[in-house]
Amino acid sequence: MTPKQDLRLLVETMANMPWKEYPGHFGGALSKELAGPTTTGSSRVDFRISRYAPAAYVGEHVHKVQEQVYYVLEGEGILTLDDDKRLMRPHDYVYVPPGIRHSFTNTGTNGLVFLVITTPADDEEEMR
Repeated sequence: MTPKQDLRLLVETMANMPWKEYPGHFGGALSKELAGPTTTGSSRVDFRISRYAPAAYVGEHVHKVQEQVYYVLEGEGILTLDDDKRLMRPHDYVYVPPGIRHSFTNTGTNGLVFLVITTPADDEEEMR
């Protein structure tokens, strides 16, 4: 039997959440946790908005059990999935299953803004 989580209902405005640069993110690759372990106590989902300055990126990494969905709102960037490179623009989205090596780089001249949904929220990540 799984212990009951201390989950919290959250209704919030994004402006109140801080931008952070997480490990493995470089050059002005910032994210806000909108709903996840810190904000709601959930271990099942992590929902973030990310804002990458030009040339900012998250380094190549692999999630052992996590699944992710990326949805681009503004800007453009290259999403590398194993050996495949994809140009991502507004309204493009991708599902990344566990075990896929991936990275994301802002290749545009403006900010790259995108949503990321990750489940479960925690994973043993391998940065390469």
